[in-house]
Amino acid sequence: MALAAVLAGLAVLPGCVTVHGERAVVPAVTEAEAAKVLDHFTETNNEANRTHDASLNATIETGALGAVDQAGLRARRAVHPDGSPDHRDLELTDARFLIPRQAGWPKFFVADTASSQSPGKRWLLVFTRNGVEEKWKASYLSVLDASAVPEFAEDGEGHVRAVPAGASARLAVAPKDLGKAYTDYLREGGDAFADGPATSALRQERRKTAASPGARTQWADLPARDARFAPVGLRTEDGGALVFFTTHHQMRQTVPQGYKPQVKDPYVKALMEGTPQQSVTYVRLGLQAAAVPPADADDPRVTLVYRLQRLTGAKGE
Repeated sequence: MALAAVLAGLAVLPGCVTVHGERAVVPAVTEAEAAKVLDHFTETNNEANRTHDASLNATIETGALGAVDQAGLRARRAVHPDGSPDHRDLELTDARFLIPRQAGWPKFFVADTASSQSPGKRWLLVFTRNGVEEKWKASYLSVLDASAVPEFAEDGEGHVRAVPAGASARLAVAPKDLGKAYTDYLREGGDAFADGPATSALRQERRKTAASPGARTQWADLPARDARFAPVGLRTEDGGALVFFTTHHQMRQTVPQGYKPQVKDPYVKALMEGTPQQSVTYVRLGLQAAAVPPADADDPRVTLVYRLQRLTGAKGE
């Protein structure tokens, strides 16, 4: 009883801190647990790809990565219902884990690994979960040259620093605004992004396609607003950040009167809704990794260091 009274008194003393799962700033995961998560991901990923099982993939992937991979698996199962006889297992080795301290949910960490599917490059897999009862799932993937992986800022105990999605005071563009900034750039141009394959070259490619005779091509680009596609960022040593973010893209091709669209790709057909009579709309999801400079940088332009865009649906009209 005396001990209980002492503890009760401590609970109201100024300066006492109650450690609470949703409020305590703690490492998102231990290295040992992160290694188990990566091993489970690799094993399950191989089985899902071997059998073209989208539902199995959904147990290890979520967000943008889950959306594109599960759509791809559904298409491949429709075309190859017996699975993939020439499947080669993925091997992820030489892993290091980038683990931030975080309070509340969701939490994330990044696995930086070598991959049997990308010799000489590094895979950066972002794993997230929304609560203690949930399992870790991969939400983003970026494939970078080893020399392109930035140096990440760390605290005194070797934990990387997460960047809040709304942080803007120290970055040229806040993570939550990157999707809109990028889709605005694709539509209107400007100087928010550095030249590159996924920026200036992509806009030039679109202009050529639009000017080509035959089908009329239109694009619609939108930032991802759904919480499932929330951006994730890690602070880099130069004061900037590496940010993973998602965007939505539609391309509509309309043929002249008297003609009918020709869709020959069996994987597109597998995801097609409706019957193409005069137009086909291709629905894609974009996963990007961006090097965002600090707000006071001499060159404030954002550099897209990786972009993966894949088909998630199609509609014929």
